[in-house]
Amino acid sequence: MARPAPNRLLRVDLSSGTVESERVPEAWRRKYVGGKGLGARYLYEELSPGVDPLGPDNALLFMLGPVSGLLPGEDRYAAVTKSPLTGTFLDSYAGGSFPTTLAGALGDHLGVLVTGAAEEFVRLVVEDGDARIEPAETAGLDAAETAEAHDGAVACIGPAGEAEVAYATIASDGAEHHAGRGGAGAVMGSKSLKAVVARGDSPEGFSDLRRRYAERYRRDDTGKWQAASGTVETVEFADETGVLAARGWTERGFDSAESVGVGAVRARTIEREHDGPIPGGFRIKTEAGDSVPRGATAMTLGAGLALDDFDAVAELGERCNRLGLDLISAGNAVAWAARASEAGLVEVNVRFGDAAGARELLEAVATRSTPLGDALADGVDAAAREYGGGELVPTVKEMELPAYDPRGAASMALAYATSDRGGCHRRARPVEEEAFDGPWSPDRAVRSVAAAQDTRSVRWSLVADDFVGEVLADDGAEWLDSVGAPYDDLGRTGERIWNLVRLFNVREGFDRADDALPAVVDPEELSVEFEATLDRYYAARGWSEAGIPAQETLDRLDLLEAVDEETPVASNSLTLDDD
Repeated sequence: MARPAPNRLLRVDLSSGTVESERVPEAWRRKYVGGKGLGARYLYEELSPGVDPLGPDNALLFMLGPVSGLLPGEDRYAAVTKSPLTGTFLDSYAGGSFPTTLAGALGDHLGVLVTGAAEEFVRLVVEDGDARIEPAETAGLDAAETAEAHDGAVACIGPAGEAEVAYATIASDGAEHHAGRGGAGAVMGSKSLKAVVARGDSPEGFSDLRRRYAERYRRDDTGKWQAASGTVETVEFADETGVLAARGWTERGFDSAESVGVGAVRARTIEREHDGPIPGGFRIKTEAGDSVPRGATAMTLGAGLALDDFDAVAELGERCNRLGLDLISAGNAVAWAARASEAGLVEVNVRFGDAAGARELLEAVATRSTPLGDALADGVDAAAREYGGGELVPTVKEMELPAYDPRGAASMALAYATSDRGGCHRRARPVEEEAFDGPWSPDRAVRSVAAAQDTRSVRWSLVADDFVGEVLADDGAEWLDSVGAPYDDLGRTGERIWNLVRLFNVREGFDRADDALPAVVDPEELSVEFEATLDRYYAARGWSEAGIPAQETLDRLDLLEAVDEETPVASNSLTLDDD
């Protein structure tokens, strides 16, 4: 018999060295589920506007969902905090064995909320439904070395997190999995928290339900794709459909895509991550150790840096993993430096197609050991403010864009601009459809993007495997029923969570001006069309022309009780004239 739905939260104050257990309000569990949604509710409640993301008053949550450890596929956890890169709400996810073990270690708790900061590096050990703070003896080690030094499942930071690089990751499973984008690892480093160590047995139960969903996934097109190639095929997909940004965003398409794509990965594969119908990624050997390259490795470090040597690309990816660097932001940082060097803005030994120069710069970024590395450690926008070259690499809300080029799919431009954590492709990827049957009308783009954002808000509140989540019936209602977890209508729940995060960002001062595309991907002749599409998106969301949720929208979503006095609320939503 599986454990009932967890209903508590561990609260850890690293400044005082205290750990407390508290009950999660049932109304919050019903309205926000867990993971992203519940993490967002706590973050909105705990933080005052303007809190320094790297200060002790910021909170960092390690969140699970009500059925974590029970769902088929790879378990996930959500790292929720205020981003040091963007200043927005941040939820970042990682899979592997750590979240499964964490679910067992937490018992009846849905997650851990960490505040304050320790004077020296510490580790947090979670087991038997409790946690304790211990001195860390792994400061200075990379992420893989840190994991090897502990008994248990480990989520930790590498040198980049210790140096508070604004896009440092939290690594787990020996640096094979990362809560990557937005700098959760920097927040962990600012709190002098080197590692979270989970010890416990995996939750048990619902084997028939798990088996049924695993079989459904195996037969689904997404399951077949994942088993055959997974995300490592995306570089060829993007290249063939004309949406692959290459050579530092100066080209669309990469002649050597096949050299760094799925064929090259398969040729070097020693095993898959898992056995069974959901096999996970491809494990390969590199000089630094075993690695599991993902699609972003080939797209950002391969095509983005004009590197056609698969082994060199894989080595760079593994180096980012061990340093604890988000490889999308890191790859863009190297691309910016190469272009800035070509433009005479900086003097640096980095050129396109040069793996050695790229590695040297990545080391400098992760350790802030050179002036340029220090500047790029705060993001390419920060470097551009110091050296010039703000037009070289595109960002949204200061987050560097992944290699899906929105110039090849207008719907992707809308997805990037309206993403709640900056230039992110994980909130919605309409490019995967528009590339085949586009160009889309603005109305279709709006419907697709908003629906994906809402659906994934629910999925990430369950903290389900991204791909397996696509075959969950009723957005996971069957699973929530199975453990007796309270929940509201899940369709409305996704929209509620998206609006709650928008309220957090609005309270931080974000508005329409921040839902914009950089000039490199939004040339002047397209700007009028994009602004009209953004109007349609706001109208569909029930937000004002400035992108602020309207009172009637918050009332419909049962969010008014959550709104504090410091959060702007629009009196009316944007209304468009009929065509």
